[in-house]
Formats: sequence, C-alpha cells, structure tokens
Amino acid sequence: MANFKKEIRLYDAVMLVSGSMIGSGIFIVSADVARQVGSSGWLLASWLLAGVLTMTGALCYGELTAMFPHAGGQYVFLQKAYGKLTGFLYGWSFFAVIQTGTIAAVAVAFAKYSGVLFPDFISDKHEIFAIGDSSFKLTSQRLLAIVSIIILTYANTRGVKEGKIIQNIFSTTKLGAIALLIILGFILGANADVISQNFSNMFAATSTAKIGDEWVTTAIGGFTIILALGVTQVGTLFSSDAWNGLTFAGDEVVEPKKTIPRGLAIGTMLVTVLYLLMNVAYLCILPLKGDPNGADVFSRGIQFASEDRVAAAAANLIGGQGFSIVVAMLIMVSTFGCNNGLILSGSRVYYTMAKDGLFFKNFGKLSERGVPQNALWWQCFWASFLCLTGKYGDLLDYLMGVVILFYAFTIYGIFILRRKMPEAERPIKAPGYPVIPMLYVIVASIIVLILIKEKPQFTYPGLGIVAIGIPVYFWFNRKQ
Repeated sequence: MANFKKEIRLYDAVMLVSGSMIGSGIFIVSADVARQVGSSGWLLASWLLAGVLTMTGALCYGELTAMFPHAGGQYVFLQKAYGKLTGFLYGWSFFAVIQTGTIAAVAVAFAKYSGVLFPDFISDKHEIFAIGDSSFKLTSQRLLAIVSIIILTYANTRGVKEGKIIQNIFSTTKLGAIALLIILGFILGANADVISQNFSNMFAATSTAKIGDEWVTTAIGGFTIILALGVTQVGTLFSSDAWNGLTFAGDEVVEPKKTIPRGLAIGTMLVTVLYLLMNVAYLCILPLKGDPNGADVFSRGIQFASEDRVAAAAANLIGGQGFSIVVAMLIMVSTFGCNNGLILSGSRVYYTMAKDGLFFKNFGKLSERGVPQNALWWQCFWASFLCLTGKYGDLLDYLMGVVILFYAFTIYGIFILRRKMPEAERPIKAPGYPVIPMLYVIVASIIVLILIKEKPQFTYPGLGIVAIGIPVYFWFNRKQ
C-alpha cells in the first residue's frame, strides 16, 4: 500500500505558504480598497489588519498542527473540536467553491495577464463555443486557464517532490521580483508631490461609489469607517488567504510538529511585510484619488487604475510601457506558482475526507508515487468547469465571509480542545492564550457581521452553499 512521502522541509514549507498566498490580489485589490476608504492611512490600515489577522491565525494554528500533524489540516482540526458534521461542511465548501473556485480565479488571472503579452490570441472576447447568451462558454482566455490547471495537476501527480520543486522555483522568483519592484518603485518612481498629497491628512476618509453612470464621493467618519474597513477585508484577506495550505499536507512534512508552525509563521510574516511595502510604494508613485475619465495612468490614480491593475499603472510610471510588460510577466509567474500550491495542498483535504468515509471512495487512494492522484484530477475537473461558467468570481464573493467564519471556528476550537483533551501533547501553544486567540475570534466575527449587514447579497448565498452540505453529509454518512 502506497504511503505519503516526507519531502517538505522548512524552506519548502515557507515557499508553499508564501507562494500560495501571493496570487494576483496584491496587484489589483488596492484600487477597490482606495475607493472604499479614500485615504492612504485607512488603505494601509486595511492591509495591516489583514496581515495581523493572518499572522495571528497562523501562530494559533501552530498549536493545532503540532497536535494533529496529518493530511487534511483545517478539516481535521474542525472535526476534532466540533465533530464530523462541522468538519465535513468545511471540506464540502472547500471542494465546492473555496479551493476550486480560487484555483479557477487564479488560473483566469494568469490567462488574463498572458493576454497582455499576446493580445491578438488570448482574450475572453475570443469565443470558441458558447451556450446561448449565458456566461457558460469557452474562450481562448479560459482555455489557457484550463490548460494551466491541467499542466500543474499533472506535475503534482508525479510526486510531492516534483510539486515542491515547481513551488520553490516560482515562489522564490516572485518574492525576489516583488522585492525588486518595491525597491525600483522607491528609487525610480517616487514623486515628491504625490507623497505630499497622499501622506498629508492620511485619515480623512471618503467613500467613492458608482451611482447610475456617475462616480460619487462622500466623506465618511466614525462607525461608517469601521464598516468600510470590514468590507475591504474581502479583498485584503482574500489576497492573504491560502496560508493554511501547508497544514493540509501534514503527512508529507519532515518533522511536522516543528516545521509546520515555523513555516506558517515565517511565510505569513514575509508576505505581510511585502504587501505593506508594496502599498507604500504605490502611494509614493500614484495619487490615491483619481479621475475615472483620466487620460493617463497618473490622472486615474490608484482608485481608477485601468481594470484595477494598480501594479501595472505604477510600473508604467517607473519605466514606461515596456516595464508594464515586465510586471505582467511577474503576475503570470505569481499566479502560476500560487496555483501550484493550491493544487498540491487542496487534494489532501478531499483524500482525508474520503478516508473518513465522508467523500467519494476513490478520492481516498494514493498512487504508487504517494500522492492522492484521483483527488488531484477531480479537483482539476471541477476547477476547470468553474472556469467555463465564468461565475467563479461571484462564488468567491459568496464564500469569503464563510472562509473567515471557518477560521474563527477553527481558532475557537483551541479552547474546546483544551477542555476535551487537556492531557494531549502540545509541543507548541497558541501565543497569548487565551487573550490573542479570543481577540482573533472576536475581530473575525465582527468582520462577518459587517459583511452580513453590508453585503447580504453575497453573504447569505455563501451560507446557503454551506447549508447544502448538510443533506450531502447525511447521504455520505448513510452510505458508510
């Protein structure tokens, strides 16, 4: 019988965490955040809040991963704390939308930026076939996205060693390239007038929204700023998500009780610092506020960067159109490497669910190379289908509140497990227990409540997708 092979060491773990986190979000999300809060201080505060939550979550997960260093990660933690149903609902949502929808979205981002290099060939307007007037269609852009998913899935079926090599190459490359972009931004792109404009009166918040055909800006303050900050976490936390992927591959990590917590801590801290520096660089190059009808990248500013591509706009000012092509290539590398980590880690959750009798039986088989090959290919199929639907972006909007909620449940599970399993070995403990874990739970819960209030059209359908998992769970349970 094939077994998992322990191939992931500390450097590999850090590259898996950081590489899975950095996709396309850091290059585009700041535009929407700038429209929501309208000031440099609150823009940086949004990214800092996401970073602090992410690092706190990662440090708290250290206790759980040291207790249960096995394949499945968060699914296992939830099951141990709350029972099989809660664990299944997470795993169900994970396969239905969270992981596969993210893989689809990142693959399409890869294809979209490939279109910058090959505009005559790769575009969502180049239809190969379509079903009526629906969004379900195959375009040259979506075809490239699907091909990239298939290539990375095949590479990961060759073994975890091959998967980690790809991850290390792409993660190292993009981390270095992002650091270089930040340095060049400060040296070549910094504009004294822009710096003065963006960093004076840093916390004068405004909200800019489209009403009809017009963009309307209004001053906001007090509780409204808190609501706006909570809404921005959909983008900033999504850009920082997937840090928990390392926990899913616990059985393949060398000395998992030490390596996983260290990998989570170092990887999330590295990405958080880079994200903050990247946004400071944006604010030194581009005016935060801009004109949606501006004739050039400078006049459109961060708020109205073309297609929200803030990094491309900053690159244009640093080195002209040619440098924008370089940034497009960087984002291609970033998204490709990000998807490799997502594909590698996600399949381990479905494998563990199947071994528990709570998912399709053939998902729970390892190939001779020690990888869950069937789970990898089914994940590939569903993510590719979501690419064709064109609805992966909507699905992710629906599920972001649920993702945050599951994180809160998982970390509250530390309190439950300390009561249920007081004698269990805990080589690493959550820092600042009980204060820091409880603060995370409270802040995450507040963000979910804000999303329910401000974006009910997304949050309630997301909870509905999770609820569909309840009858599915009882169907699998009855089969078992």
